Amino acid sequence: MKRILDIESAISLSKRLRKQGKKIILAGGCFDVLHLGHIKFLEAAKKIGGVLFVFVESDETVGKIKGKNRPINNQETRAQVLSSIRAVDFVLLIPPLKTNEQYDKLVVSLHPTLIATTKGSGQIKHNKRQAKLVGAKVIEVIGQIPEESTSKIAGIISQENQL
Repeated sequence: MKRILDIESAISLSKRLRKQGKKIILAGGCFDVLHLGHIKFLEAAKKIGGVLFVFVESDETVGKIKGKNRPINNQETRAQVLSSIRAVDFVLLIPPLKTNEQYDKLVVSLHPTLIATTKGSGQIKHNKRQAKLVGAKVIEVIGQIPEESTSKIAGIISQENQL
């Protein structure tokens, strides 16, 4: 079965899995340059128990969130890398979403049982709102690992290129 899905395929699969009594775990992010913090987060999310769907933000969205010269890797590349991780069941390519309502609609369509997030995430209030819409539970699976950051890695690469 294909592991990188478009929205329609993911919604259809999510419905089938729920009918089979399986838990749907939803996680998401930019995942621009994969590092140990990402791996630990995804492994912890999968350990909750269920089928792990991972949102991968669009290139346009990553650029808006992370700034100029980002993403380093395009969405398709990020999705391929994520799909190779054992803990990840499915990767969902999401288009540029401009409003909270668009994200909410997508989450409602997928109807997860659980939404995995990092402790202290700036997105927690959005995750809680979305969970409430579908009767899901938000689980903070791990804390951030300070020395592991794509922005830090990108800064180092940028400094090296300036020498």
